[in-house]
Amino acid sequence: MNLTLVLIIFSSISFIYYGINSFYSKKMQSEYHRWGFGSLRLFISWCQLLGGFGLLIGLLHPLLNPLISITSFLLTFMMLTAVITRLKSKDGVINTLPSVFYATLNAIIFFRCLL
Repeated sequence: MNLTLVLIIFSSISFIYYGINSFYSKKMQSEYHRWGFGSLRLFISWCQLLGGFGLLIGLLHPLLNPLISITSFLLTFMMLTAVITRLKSKDGVINTLPSVFYATLNAIIFFRCLL
């Protein structure tokens, strides 16, 4: 199994899990309100789910491979926005690191799939 495949599967499962968690978790609901995105929580949750599934669907068939590049690019952008949100909220380094990690992870997927 190659590294890109492992990264795609890991990222997709993470975003699907986080998207579902954002729908139902009371803690996540309060976090979205604290960040100023309470009214966008459901939209962002759907974007996370679609991003996770988009990565997986892109693996299914060679004709769908461009979906991996598009999705990983959009997830990178989403996570860079999350980094900025965390910094503005003064959440600290520890709470900001997951966003940095997933932005980097999806940027790696994006660039590896372009080659």
